[in-house]
Amino acid sequence: MSEISILAIDLAKGSFQVCGVRADGAVVFNRSVSRPRLYQFLAEQAHCVVAIEACATSHHWGRISQSHGHEARLIPAAYVKPFVKRQKNDRADAEAIAEAASRPSMRFVAVKSAEKQGRAVAFRTHQCFVRQRTQLINAFRGHLAEFGLVAPKGPASLKLLEQALAQPGVDLPAPVREMGVLYLDQISRLTELIEQLADELECASKTDDELRRLCTVPGIGPVTASAIAAFAPDLSTFDSGRNFGAWLGLVPRQRSTGGNARLGTVSKMGQCDIRKLLIVGAMSVIRWVVRKGGSSNRWLAALVARKPRMVAAVALANTLSGHAYGMPCRAVDGPHDLGHDNETGGLPNGVT
Repeated sequence: MSEISILAIDLAKGSFQVCGVRADGAVVFNRSVSRPRLYQFLAEQAHCVVAIEACATSHHWGRISQSHGHEARLIPAAYVKPFVKRQKNDRADAEAIAEAASRPSMRFVAVKSAEKQGRAVAFRTHQCFVRQRTQLINAFRGHLAEFGLVAPKGPASLKLLEQALAQPGVDLPAPVREMGVLYLDQISRLTELIEQLADELECASKTDDELRRLCTVPGIGPVTASAIAAFAPDLSTFDSGRNFGAWLGLVPRQRSTGGNARLGTVSKMGQCDIRKLLIVGAMSVIRWVVRKGGSSNRWLAALVARKPRMVAAVALANTLSGHAYGMPCRAVDGPHDLGHDNETGGLPNGVT
């Protein structure tokens, strides 16, 4: 097995396809192994390149490979697909991973540490509870609307429904009142957990230097900063803030040919959580600017004046990503300018 140059692994739950390739590209073996056998196989294999498609559990296997002295290369699934020959199966996928890993121009995903993935779990849990609460609130509003009780959207309107549910004069069947109490109890429990997790994220943003720097950018708060720290790779791997914005999918999609540049809407490629939060934060900044009647930042004021709000928010989110790219190497010295001039934006700090 010492002649193996690239060891490509097609991940699964219990059965893994392993393809060994020599330096000249010849396939030495391509066989299926079990999960316990894969741990042993990586420990016995001489040092080589372990190529894995970037998917669920890929960072775990990347760390296991690195612990045994291998060079782990995680490849995005979209970059592996063009190398699949004809029919798709585990053997073809493993060979495609090996072929993609051998390309000198291929781009790889950095292996995340366990601590970085722990941050991602905390953020995902917070977002999951928020979605579950929204689902319960919408279901509760929909059920009561069938009986003539209508309330506005959002958690703030629950008080109206709770008061209507408690009034004996409201004509509601007994099962509806019982189910309503269950809904309110579940929503209350989720609200407590959401607030607890949000407080933990805010405390982390005050003690962690990287998060504190990110929170100095107007439009980036504790949740957005935690998402950037959890999901973004080491920002030094990007050549510029523009590349970081492209990785987030905040740059226009290109359909250029023959020297004619054709730019469309944003590509929406890359990390969707950070992109969404940056756009939400940018929209908050724009609302603040509109409410104040303008901004001393010439670029932002002109952008809001001539473009629809959502278009301006996406453009501002792209600018925020550029500032976030430069944060790790800056001192914590307060809010930074959002525009392309040297004037201060006069915007609130840490808006999310």
